[in-house]
Amino acid sequence: MKHIWSPWRMTYIENSGKEDGCVFCNVQKKEDGPENLIALRGKLAFVILNRYPYTSGHLMVVPFEHKPNLEELDAATRAEMMELTSRATTVLRKIYNTKSFNIGVNIGEAAGAGVKEHVHIHIVPRWVGDTNFMSSLAETRVLPETLEDTWQRVRKGFQD
Repeated sequence: MKHIWSPWRMTYIENSGKEDGCVFCNVQKKEDGPENLIALRGKLAFVILNRYPYTSGHLMVVPFEHKPNLEELDAATRAEMMELTSRATTVLRKIYNTKSFNIGVNIGEAAGAGVKEHVHIHIVPRWVGDTNFMSSLAETRVLPETLEDTWQRVRKGFQD
């Protein structure tokens, strides 16, 4: 990715690599709010906003248990992760009038996992004519609202 100046990029560079331990294990120990970006906690997994999203509403479903892949999780955790993924798409459809999604799991370094030691599911809202191509072509992301605003909307969507 090109180094383009932006407040988002500077925050990423300044904070990159400074956290000890697993980001998903650390964040679940904090109180839910715009700082930790957890929108919903289930019994075995949680829904969190991606701090460096491709689009507004880019969510992740993360198990509480620290495992690098799906097969090391028990069946109940995998089932809850899929249920939370389904609920997240329902909430995003309602909030953002989302028609399409990219949903995926990157397991391992070769697959492009950013946090390869703690498996998680990405849910990326998509619209016809959206600007997601900007990440590939111009190495730039276009977000129409702040993470805090997205968190407020998504959190409320799960509560409704």
